[in-house]
Order: sequence, then C-alpha cells, then structure tokens
Amino acid sequence: MKASRIAAAGAAAGVTVLALSVPAFAHVSVQPEGDAAKGGYAVVDFKVPNERDNASTTKLEVTFPTDHPLASVMPEPMPGWKIDVTKSKLDKPLELHGEKISEAVTKVTWTADGKGIEPGYFEKFPLSIGQLPEDTDQLVFKALQTYSNKEVVRWIEVPQEGQEEPDNPAPVLELSAAEDGHHGSSDDEASDAKSAEKASADTAASDTASSGGTDTTARVLGIVGIVVGAAGVAYGVLAGRRRTTA
Repeated sequence: MKASRIAAAGAAAGVTVLALSVPAFAHVSVQPEGDAAKGGYAVVDFKVPNERDNASTTKLEVTFPTDHPLASVMPEPMPGWKIDVTKSKLDKPLELHGEKISEAVTKVTWTADGKGIEPGYFEKFPLSIGQLPEDTDQLVFKALQTYSNKEVVRWIEVPQEGQEEPDNPAPVLELSAAEDGHHGSSDDEASDAKSAEKASADTAASDTASSGGTDTTARVLGIVGIVVGAAGVAYGVLAGRRRTTA
C-alpha cells in the first residue's frame, strides 16, 4: 500500500514537472541554418509549434527590429502558405554595397491557405536575411501566432539576462563573431590567381625543358649520323685502294 502511494506521488510529480516544462520549449523561436555572423548573411528558420489540441495555427506575423534594420529579407516559397513582405521607410538610410537603402523590411506574414499547422505538429518558416549588424550580439523578433479559433498568442516579451524566461518570450537570434573571410573574397581571388599563374609558369618551364631535351637529343643523333656516315665513306675509300693495289 505504501509502495503504491509512493508510486502515485512520483507519477503526479512527474506530470507536474512536465506541465511546468512545456512552456519552456513550446514557443516560437528562431535559429540560423549554420552561422549567423556579424556583418554577413544568414538563412534563419522560425520554428512554430502548435500548442493547441483543438485548433490549427493559421497565421504567423514576424516583426523585424527597427533599431537594426535589415536591407535584404527574402522568404522561401512554402506550399500551403501565402507570404506577404512589408517594407517601411527608414529614418536613417542604410548603406549596402555602396548604395543607400531608404527602406527595409519591417514585417513578414505567413497566412495558411490550407490546413495550416495542425495539433501535434510544428513547421519551420525560412528567411534569408542580411546584412547582419556588427554592433550588437543579438536581434529580437516579435511574433504573433494566430489559431483557427481566432486566438492570438503574442510572443513579444524580450528575455532579460539574469532573469527567468518570460511566459511569452520573443524569438531571439544570437549573432556570432564576424568571420575573417566575409571581407576577404578579393584576397582569395588574388590567391587563386597567383596559384594559377604559378601553375602556368611551371607548365611553361616544363614544356621548355621538354622541348630543350628533344632538341638536344636530335642534335646528338645528327652528330652520330654524320660520324657514322663519314666512317662509312672512309671505309669505302680504303677498300677501293686495296682493290686497286691488288
């Protein structure tokens, strides 16, 4: 009897822990495919789980940070979803590849034209973004998740360092240190050009050496032929003299 009570208490505790841990991972989040390096470009996925048993997720709205605007935002086509990209004028124009950008994407909206994300499933919403800022360690994206029963969950609370995660945290993209190579494409090209030039020079030298060897062989054979010919002529003259004397 005592053992049964202990088992029941353990099961109840396990269910409680599970229930408390669900909000910690069942929320809209963002992760890069690979690295999201400062100053570079990245493909990121907004992961959206369906947290309801009686409704599907039919809409996702992601708002982009205005303090670090991104000049380039390109969504990947997704079957079953209509995608709208909203741009807004910038208070301070950006400079990208020598050109001034006066507007940037401030929101991307995915609206289901089918079943959406059904209960028990999740889906990833990919975006190509850049140029990532170099003066911050993270980007905060606020998201709204709409269900088929018209319920809207607002994932907009910004997590604070040293504090517990809020109930509805906003997706946060952590940026890694700038890659040494993202400014060094011209150096790589120059290195490749030098390698190609060296290979060409080596080939030319090899061809010259081969040609020189062939010429030398021809000269040697020519000299040998002349010597043999001269020896033959001398032998013929001596033979003729012997016949005349006899």
